[in-house]
Amino acid sequence: MSRYRGSDESTHRQVPRTAVLVVNLGTPERPDTPSVRRYLAEFLSDPRVIELPRWLWKTILHGVILRVRPRRSAHAYQQIWREAGSPLLLETAALTEALAQRYPADAEAPLFRLAMRYGQPSIPTLMRELAALGMRRLLVLPLYPQYSATTTASVFDAVVDELKTWRWWPELRLIGDYLHEPGYVQALANSVREHWQHHGRGEKLLLSFHGIPRRYFLQGDPYYCQCQVTGRQLAAALELKEDEWALCFQSRVGAEPWLQPYTDRQLIAWAEQGLKRVDVLCPGFAVDCLETLEEIAQQNAEAFRVAGGEALRYIPALNHRADHVDMLAALVDRHLQDWALPVADVAARETRVAALKISQQAWLERRR
Repeated sequence: MSRYRGSDESTHRQVPRTAVLVVNLGTPERPDTPSVRRYLAEFLSDPRVIELPRWLWKTILHGVILRVRPRRSAHAYQQIWREAGSPLLLETAALTEALAQRYPADAEAPLFRLAMRYGQPSIPTLMRELAALGMRRLLVLPLYPQYSATTTASVFDAVVDELKTWRWWPELRLIGDYLHEPGYVQALANSVREHWQHHGRGEKLLLSFHGIPRRYFLQGDPYYCQCQVTGRQLAAALELKEDEWALCFQSRVGAEPWLQPYTDRQLIAWAEQGLKRVDVLCPGFAVDCLETLEEIAQQNAEAFRVAGGEALRYIPALNHRADHVDMLAALVDRHLQDWALPVADVAARETRVAALKISQQAWLERRR
């Protein structure tokens, strides 16, 4: 039996569609220990995430980590879980829906779907759903402004691994990063200014990015450099002096060195130096999630207070703010511009659809 997925006759008769797959990291289905264990087992089994010999890492993962960490992580998820579900999933869904609403509901509009790299809804499931709807062109948008092999490349791996099982590939485009996209830094700056307008301005602004092991950077991962670029551009947009902001890295695990300086240590040092009010923004997270809502807004805020600070004010991720949606829509438009007719070109679009219908009818008549 063939190892490749085929397509039935109806697929060949469908009007070819363009699809945009919006991908985020993932989340457990529920904030309980079994669900978190399943999620972590998939996430931490990815060789892009943990670059160690498989035999060694599997021994550590299944012998130690998955016996201890799921219970602790489940408790953390419970602190930020919403009645409707995971914040990351809900915010990514709202962002994807806002993007889809920028296009008319007709046969020329791209199909938007969200997928998670780990957990549900999975990349393979959504790709098969889109194929059944006639997808012949696929644009993949990982929601990572800065590229890293641990995140963006892992999404690409999952897409291609699924396509390896398909007989008929769609045309494929992959967005590697968007830190230089016009509007990205501006949207971040807008969010900071709005926070200052409503809550006052802290003594310093801390930009906290998710960390990666330092050796990944030394082996060629561009993530550290791209974070620095984003930090400098944002500081310039906000007209900050050098001593008014800092850039750090959070969420480290294990004993090996990660990118530094570390967020938690920087905050404690500031508190010990006498700083009382600090604002924290996480520019690398497109939507709010465990790492922003629990790690920064709760854990690090408490550590800052214990060390002598008074208030750590977390500035929310861009989520589905209008300027964030505007920026991502412009990014998608640019990548789709020669794949679809302009939205305003209604007559040309109708002519194209009519021609497709005539062609399909001729094909059916030949089949009879």
